[in-house]
Amino acid sequence: MATIRKLRGRWQAQVRRRGLKPRCKSFDSKSDAEKWARDLEAQVDRFGAAPDTRRLEVTTLGDLLERYQREVSPTKRGAVQEIQRIDVLRRHDLAYRTLIGLSQQDIASFRDERLASVAPSTVVRELAIVSHVIEVAIRDWGYPLSRNVVKLVRRPVIRNERSRRLKRDEEQRLLAGCDAGQIPFFKTLIIVAIETGMRRGELLGLQWDDISHNRRVITLHMTKNGSGREVPLSQRAFDALMTWKAECPVDQSTVFPTTPGALEQAWRRLLKRVGIEGLRFHDLRHEGVSRLFERGLNMIEVSSISGHKELRMLKRYTHLSADDLVGRLG
Repeated sequence: MATIRKLRGRWQAQVRRRGLKPRCKSFDSKSDAEKWARDLEAQVDRFGAAPDTRRLEVTTLGDLLERYQREVSPTKRGAVQEIQRIDVLRRHDLAYRTLIGLSQQDIASFRDERLASVAPSTVVRELAIVSHVIEVAIRDWGYPLSRNVVKLVRRPVIRNERSRRLKRDEEQRLLAGCDAGQIPFFKTLIIVAIETGMRRGELLGLQWDDISHNRRVITLHMTKNGSGREVPLSQRAFDALMTWKAECPVDQSTVFPTTPGALEQAWRRLLKRVGIEGLRFHDLRHEGVSRLFERGLNMIEVSSISGHKELRMLKRYTHLSADDLVGRLG
């Protein structure tokens, strides 16, 4: 058992174990001394030795974030986005906390503060990064942390399910509005998005070599979930692509040469031009997946086209038309 005593106005905790060098540390409060002693004893029980905590006293969370950003993030497919998120985290006050002082309350306060200014999904992603940084520090970098405090904090609940589908003549208005825009392939992009249910990143990364003219199939070599898949093209989508291919420059290898940021700006301008509200580009994926079900495809067939590995996630993207279901019921 640890010994806790008051010495010269401060609380001193001392941990003694047979065969190990005694360890002691002074604190301003008795509760802090007791917590330190409990954590140290837990580590002795777990590892058979008392770790040197001086490394934790001089290393900040920001130091770990910087090393993780330099060594681990570049190896990931989503490196650009993760590096940007880590830049935000490194500027926060939380990054200046030393590892010895980083507590569950610090993480909870960070969560609540961020929820006041950003979406819950953003906070969840940031907490996931901090959690993995600490896990890597414990398992690979040898930092003697007794636990990952992020795992002790409740994560925000994400409620971003959407049921937005194209209404009445919205598809025709969108396509007609593309003619007044400055992006020549915008109409083709929208048609392919609706017909295939492909993600924005998959569409913008599409190469002409990925399209098999004989089979009328798009081959995606790498997708969001880490694997490739083949996407069949409807006659409408195939004709739109071939029309655009005949118009685009011969040496252009990318089907839709634009960036996500430029596409988002063009999308907002298009919605304003045609007077449509509350529609996101990603909703076209919802529309496309729902239409596949309405055409009579089953869950497995749709998942092979859309790329969903979890049927639970596929259900979130599926919003069938009640009128169409009534017709099928007879």
